[in-house]
Order: sequence, then structure tokens, then C-alpha cells
Amino acid sequence: MSPQSWPGAAETLRGLAAEPDPVHPPDPAALAGYAEHPARMGFFTDTSVCIGCKACEVACKEWNMVPEDGLLLTGMSYDNTGELGASTWRHVAFIEQIGRPGDPPPAGHGPASYNPSGHGPSEEKPVQFDGSRWLMASNVCKHCTESACLDVCPTGALMRTEFGTVVVQSDVCNGCGYCIPACPFGVIDRREGDGRAWKCTLCYDRLGVGLEPACAKACPTQSIQFGPVDELRERAQQRVSQLQGAGVAGAQLYLEDPEDGIGGGGAFFLLLDRPEVYGLPPDPVVTTRDLPRMWRHVGIAAAGLIAGGLAACLAGPRPGGS
Repeated sequence: MSPQSWPGAAETLRGLAAEPDPVHPPDPAALAGYAEHPARMGFFTDTSVCIGCKACEVACKEWNMVPEDGLLLTGMSYDNTGELGASTWRHVAFIEQIGRPGDPPPAGHGPASYNPSGHGPSEEKPVQFDGSRWLMASNVCKHCTESACLDVCPTGALMRTEFGTVVVQSDVCNGCGYCIPACPFGVIDRREGDGRAWKCTLCYDRLGVGLEPACAKACPTQSIQFGPVDELRERAQQRVSQLQGAGVAGAQLYLEDPEDGIGGGGAFFLLLDRPEVYGLPPDPVVTTRDLPRMWRHVGIAAAGLIAGGLAACLAGPRPGGS
């Protein structure tokens, strides 16, 4: 039996049974049964340099032949796709934080100045902030180390690849929808008119031939960075330290910690504000984390029933009974 066809629950039972080790984070490909495999690959999305061009959305749709969607503006934002879904595997969020004159500058935006003529510091004039800023962030499936969507899939349509990513096999999906409420991020969804579940594959077909995912290839500012997850985590730590040292107090990493509620994401982010501002859960937890405890209770209950039945059978008929 190939590792891809193993029930996802077995992976989580093995992973959750192990003690957290910050020095040697869990290896999802190894837990899935790959004895030999390449380095875990993933995304580091630096939202501080995202310009909201949506090149990643377009590249994702073109390469993966994802149907069009998001052609209607909500009237509340320039964000025309709204959220991740079956036909939106990359979503660029626009968070408009509009202030009023006299409001303090947003966190991390300290005093600034500009030189209108460019002829020396004596002509610099202070910039007056009104408390407004425009945050942009390209969201995607997190390819969690502990993936609840994979755990609950009854057909094996959701599989762990040798790169540590989580992929939906569309020809195996039966459209049951169990994976949808299992995802703590609301990433995966069923496609209307199709019924099957769809989400980011981290361009699994491109990885297999040594190419980077289409979204990262198309990003003009390197906001979306692709590579081995261990290297990306080091790069992310350096970047957030750089921003904090420059006075961007709100800069923080999200889902890079292997000891968080999902065992760390294969796709993680540098944010400039609290996760909730971006529509992300502040402390996500894999929704199947209690499976080992539940199965232990089921096993104890089943053993008790069997023992009681055997005891009743061995006791035989009561004296005077028929």
C-alpha cells in the first residue's frame, strides 16, 4: 500500500502522540510513511512588501485552470474575491484602515519626513499621518503539519505528498464535505456545480519537475517566497527582526512556530497587525487534536462491554432458571 492511500487519521495519531521538539520539528512526510523524501517545501509570505497586484491570483488560476470568480466588487473594498474557496486558491486581501485627521499613526509608523526638492536635509518637511494605512496580504492554504482536513477524509482523496504538502485528488473525492468544517482556516470548499472539494496544491505538478509554484514565480516583489520550510523560517525571523528594529512594532510572524496548534504551517506569514485584522484566527488549533483521547475512551468502553458480555456468558444460567 502506498503512503498516499493511508488514512490521514493514522498520521495525526502518530504526530500527536509525539512530544513537541522545537529543535527537530515534526516531519509530516515521514509521519505519512515516506522513508526517503526531499526537504519539506512551503511558502513564506511577507505582507510588508505586498503591493496588491493580484499577479499571484492570476498565475494560480492560469496554471491550475481554476475557474474564474470574483468578478463583482462588494462595494466595501477593492478586494474582489473576498476569501479563499474552491475557485480561489490564492486570495489577496485589502485591509483599508481609514483614520481621521489628528488620529495617531498606525503601529509601527513613526515620525517621517520628506524632501520636496531633494537639495539637502535643511529642506525636509514632516509628514502628517492621519492614522490611515492600507494592508495587503496574499492568503493561501497553510499546508498544516497536523492537517485536520486530511484526517477526516474517508476516501483518501486528501493526501500528504513527499514534499510535506496536502493535496486533494479530485478523481477520488466523493464530495462528502467533511474536510470543510475540519479546516480551522476555512480554506477548502466544494465547487458549485461540481460538488468536489478543491484547494491550493502548492503546484505539486511543478514541484515534481523542479519548478517553483506559479504564484511565487509571478510575484514581482518577492512577497511570496518559496523554498525549504526550515530555510524560510530562518529568513522570516531575520526579516521580522529587521522590521521591528526599524520601528515597525506590529510586525509579527504567524504560523511559523512548530509548537503552535497546528504544528506549524507549511505556509506562514509576516503580518503588520494582529491576525484577526487579516481575517485569520489568532490561535488556530487542529480540530482533530482530541482524536487520540476519544479513541482511547472508545477502546475502554468497548473492552468493558466485551468483558461484561463474557462474564455474563461464563456465569451460565441462574439456579432455578429455565
